[in-house]
Amino acid sequence: MNNTNTPPLSELPSSRALLRSTLIAAGVALVLLVTVVMPAEYGVDPTGIGGVLGLEQMGEIKQSLAAEAAADAAADAAADAAADAAADAAVGAAEATRDTASRGSRADTISIVLQTGQGREIKLAMGDGARVDFDWVTSGGVVNYDLHADRTAPPAIKYHGYKKGQAVPSDTGVLVAAFDGMHGWFWRNRTTVAVTVTLRVAGDYRDWTEVR
Repeated sequence: MNNTNTPPLSELPSSRALLRSTLIAAGVALVLLVTVVMPAEYGVDPTGIGGVLGLEQMGEIKQSLAAEAAADAAADAAADAAADAAADAAVGAAEATRDTASRGSRADTISIVLQTGQGREIKLAMGDGARVDFDWVTSGGVVNYDLHADRTAPPAIKYHGYKKGQAVPSDTGVLVAAFDGMHGWFWRNRTTVAVTVTLRVAGDYRDWTEVR
């Protein structure tokens, strides 16, 4: 059965006609782009037709609104970043406050006099992980020292060393207890004159005692 709706080949447009139609369509699209789309969307009017038709003003308004929206978004992002930074700072301050509070509020200044050849000891009763800020200084000479810890309660620990030195005039730092027990300094005067040692401690300790 023949299809009577199919036009004969002689009635179909030629390749040249199709090309011409395509070029005409492209030209019309280009003209619309320059005279309508660019003025209306971007406020750009190279031909002046957009201004006559009022399209350029429409495009300028759109561009202004877009710029304002971008500025608002940037301002919101900056405000969010500032709020996040403030929140982080507040959290850090709270943690620092809790850390300071966990160290306790006790503070003492202790002075001892060491005669030639004499040794004496100051110990702090501290819990496991407790922290104490300390500094000590001598007057009249230098000393040998041993910063250490021990515990008599089971399981007993006879000696746990932190640091030591010879012929030292001073020291400062943070003492962090390795376990629940007694933690402190032993000083000995190996000079030929009396030496005064002044110790300042502040932090999380229950009590202090002097051992002669």
